[in-house]
Amino acid sequence: MAEQNKQQPAFVKIDQLRPGAIGLNLTVKVVSSKMIMTRGRNGTQGRNMRLAECLVGDETGIIVFTARNDQVDAMKEGSTVILRNAKIDMYKGSMRLAVDKWGRVEVTEPASFSVKEDSNLSLIEFELITVEE
Repeated sequence: MAEQNKQQPAFVKIDQLRPGAIGLNLTVKVVSSKMIMTRGRNGTQGRNMRLAECLVGDETGIIVFTARNDQVDAMKEGSTVILRNAKIDMYKGSMRLAVDKWGRVEVTEPASFSVKEDSNLSLIEFELITVEE
């Protein structure tokens, strides 16, 4: 097979996530998943909008992942998932991980790491602060 110049996507760890980050690839375990909304729309589309807040993590920390629609099915407690082309959304000053239509959520083999649950990046508030020297 001819050698391909296609670069392997770089994978990041939870503790490397920063506000505004896009194009992220992560392998995470689903710690918990909580349905926050199921909304049916009236009219021609009988499509329900489903939203779940999931805590996902790796050996460096955890963060809230907002799962939408079909993603909700993949985000089962205890599953290991690969998030491709994920991004950081800010919600009330805290980071949330999300995968939009340009990304993918794939269930994969169980990962061997244990999740560092005492470091939740979504609990860190990002504000513009003035540092006094």
